[in-house]
Amino acid sequence: MTAAGAASPLAPAWLEVPDDLNRLVPSLWAHDAGRGPDGQLTVAGLPVGEIKSAYGSPVFVLSEDDFRARARAFKTAFDAAFADLCGGVDVYYAGKSFLCTAVATWVREEGLRLDTASGGELAVAARAGVPGELIGLHGNNKSDAEISRALELGVGRIIVDSLDELERVAAIAAARGTDAPGAEAPRAKVMLRLTPGVHAHTHEFIATAHEDQKFGLSMAPGTASASFAGAGPDAAASMAEEAVAAAAGHDSIELLGVHCHIGSQIFEPEGFEAAAVRLLEFVAAMRSAYGVALPELDLGGGYGIAYVPGDAPRPAGEIAEALAGVVRATCDRLGIAAPRISIEPGRAIVGSTTFTLYEVGTIKDVVVDVPGAAAQDDGGTAVRRYISVDGGMSDNARPVLYDADYSVVLANRTSSAPAQLARVVGKHCESGDIVVRDAYLPADVRAGDLLAVPGTGAYCWALSSNYNYLTRPGVLAVRDGAARWIVRGETEEDLLSRDMGA
Repeated sequence: MTAAGAASPLAPAWLEVPDDLNRLVPSLWAHDAGRGPDGQLTVAGLPVGEIKSAYGSPVFVLSEDDFRARARAFKTAFDAAFADLCGGVDVYYAGKSFLCTAVATWVREEGLRLDTASGGELAVAARAGVPGELIGLHGNNKSDAEISRALELGVGRIIVDSLDELERVAAIAAARGTDAPGAEAPRAKVMLRLTPGVHAHTHEFIATAHEDQKFGLSMAPGTASASFAGAGPDAAASMAEEAVAAAAGHDSIELLGVHCHIGSQIFEPEGFEAAAVRLLEFVAAMRSAYGVALPELDLGGGYGIAYVPGDAPRPAGEIAEALAGVVRATCDRLGIAAPRISIEPGRAIVGSTTFTLYEVGTIKDVVVDVPGAAAQDDGGTAVRRYISVDGGMSDNARPVLYDADYSVVLANRTSSAPAQLARVVGKHCESGDIVVRDAYLPADVRAGDLLAVPGTGAYCWALSSNYNYLTRPGVLAVRDGAARWIVRGETEEDLLSRDMGA
């Protein structure tokens, strides 16, 4: 048991001094992470010391079994909750969170489908052998080449984001033709992304359902083009209604249904439920106004994970039951059959499967003023410890982008030293290069120690960069005590390979 030590006046209100700095909070880690007999952090039985010796640092360490278990949990829970409504749920893994050919393969093997958001992500899906009908293509500004590639692959859905894009998809699909005499060209399978105006309690930059942002077709009355009157008596049609009418009028489009995504890292259920109600009401209205059936409804993703001990994400089964209850009640009220439901978890599957392993370099104690402190004998100051590691914002940009909080543990050993408030920072030439803004670590952390930051499976590797010409870390998959690269780390030769010289 580690001595707790005194709370620092510099610590945020939510951060408590742990009773035991060596304990791993289960909600933050893969299910097969633990401490070995010698105190080392292990994953699937493999100690971090062996990982460091064989693969270096920084490195992303991913539990394959944990990834598969979380993927299965979503598929199993949602299929069960919606079985009587629509025969189950199509679960699309949101590849933008983290994607490589191994992950795409696991997704398919566990019965999930795959969302992509670019031509590059489509290329990964194709290399992994994911059948086209199990792939979706997102994006607010798809190129003609990306649309054409999606049609060539026979993707199961193109999620259209604007009226302009709808017309381009229709034209590209119509121009493809067919080699078989007298046969009709395959139609583009389209879903319309709508903005339901539901506020999710999340960071402004990852909230995606309000009107003033780049994604989706507005559901607000009066947002349709001036030339579109709509079917309602007051002619106050929405952009979303105009898109439905336009899609229904194109022979080259097969309109599957509608889609929404209200944001990311969301814990509260009310936002998802409100969005489901709004979209189901829209489905019913489109059938009444235009006789257009919308047989599919995608409720997106955004389910949160735990980054710090106080975070309380909902289990997949609880999310599924809550959404199924709202869909059931709303369809009964509207007198419509439930559409086929799909969802798009990404972070909720991969986020907690992974931790980043760093090596400690320099350590510096800085005396700073305590905010709001009255003048005292010590001048109202306290010590903040800065612990620098061998990575930083190039492997985790989320703290600087979203003010994201993370946790951290001493990984290569246990300690009985008292707790010391620390700020874990990277090695980049930026004062905002912060990996973990506030955390309690043992006071005897020293150069050469290993630190592990959990919850880095989503958006960390995906957002990684070569700032300051650092090489991007690789991703190790660990299973049954053995590790293998699923994305190798970069080398300096990789960095220089695209430099064309003088």
